[in-house]
Amino acid sequence: MQKTERPGTYFGTDGFRGEAGIAPSSMQAYRIGRFLGWHYAGKKREPGERARIVIGKDTRRSSYMLEYSIAAGIAASGADAYMLHVIPTPGVAYVASREGFDCGVMITASHNPYSDNGIKLIDSHGEKLGEEVTAGVEAYLDGDLGALGLSGELPYAVGDRVGCIRDHAAGRNRYIGYLISLAAHSYRHLRIGLDCANGASFGIAPAVFRALGAELFVIGDTPDGLNINEGCGSTKPDRLRSLVLTHRLDVGFAFDGDADRCLAIDAHGRLVSGDEILYILARREAARGSLGGNAIVGTVMTNSALPEALAEIGIGLERTAVGDRFVYERMLDRGLTVGGESSGHIILRKYATTGDGLLTAMMLAEEMTETKRPLAALVSPLKLYPERTESLRVRDREAVLRDGRVSAVLDAVRAELDGAGRVILRASGTEPCVRVTVECRDAEACRTYIGRITDAIRKGGHTDDT
Repeated sequence: MQKTERPGTYFGTDGFRGEAGIAPSSMQAYRIGRFLGWHYAGKKREPGERARIVIGKDTRRSSYMLEYSIAAGIAASGADAYMLHVIPTPGVAYVASREGFDCGVMITASHNPYSDNGIKLIDSHGEKLGEEVTAGVEAYLDGDLGALGLSGELPYAVGDRVGCIRDHAAGRNRYIGYLISLAAHSYRHLRIGLDCANGASFGIAPAVFRALGAELFVIGDTPDGLNINEGCGSTKPDRLRSLVLTHRLDVGFAFDGDADRCLAIDAHGRLVSGDEILYILARREAARGSLGGNAIVGTVMTNSALPEALAEIGIGLERTAVGDRFVYERMLDRGLTVGGESSGHIILRKYATTGDGLLTAMMLAEEMTETKRPLAALVSPLKLYPERTESLRVRDREAVLRDGRVSAVLDAVRAELDGAGRVILRASGTEPCVRVTVECRDAEACRTYIGRITDAIRKGGHTDDT
């Protein structure tokens, strides 16, 4: 997936993501490191005070070249780079916020195939880096030095100002210890399956759940640099479902490549979606009096059955655009503590500043242990409406959204639903795709409607399989 290189468009809703070696390339990674090192080193005023930037990565082969390119750029600009190596995205956020780092960098393309990669930037609070700094990074990538107030290239550090590159395994261990500290119960009575997607959680998730006493069955824990998300993980849960059913496990948890998402499989082999996880955790927090604002945050993709079920127990739901950035911003703005997406990206603001798949899995295990109820029983009051989503790889996402013929089909479907369902067409923020979602009361009608919409997109000449 090659990212179109237009000024100011490198960082989308979830960082700079594209085909590794093309965009982001090693040189772009080096320049990102150069800017970050220069920017934060320039803020240090006390003698001997040094800027410190922490870096993590997932298991893609290309993560190695991007990791060291960024670290070299940081050191060349006079800041110190601390290497966490393979760690989930929320682990970088945790270390950046708890250990006084100026910022954090995570190298990952999340649920995308191994050939893609990406760069996420995290501030000293463990949140997405602010737009002012990100805009500076993009200006430097475009060679717009005037926008940075410079007449020439960024200065290189010399002498004792050259930065260091340090191993920081201690930070990774502190993240593991933090997760373990959040558990109030032993899991020794639980038989748990984990699918680590051959990604960033492959070493950490088993360590956490074994430390808490669970009997574990693990798959997706043999990364080779090329098999991340391949037939496994939260986007492809069939292997985990088979594992749960074959070994009669109590529950299975599936993570994505950088482990900021989690979906679950109950003891009957049924997939428990992000919306259903939100329902369980919202009820859990409300029962403990820690559900800020007595509401949670979802997105436009959140199934309509969730706000209806929550309303029955006195909990509200606010919707945002798709993207964890928008969910988190709304949570901060409204003082809410639980939010997330249907994909399983769940934010529990009491414990973390970003979605954390391991934390989500732990809180589900906590609820199962504390209530002595299986996962299926915890989610049973919520009956999701039939829903179907399809992604189409297109040449120009915005052109699809502007196409009058596609809009006409959308309007016709909405008229036929007559308020008894929803239709959503949106551009992906991380891939050259559009996603079509239809939700209504009849599963067969969902398939029919979505077929009409995707046919209109293909007939409009927007795809390569037209």
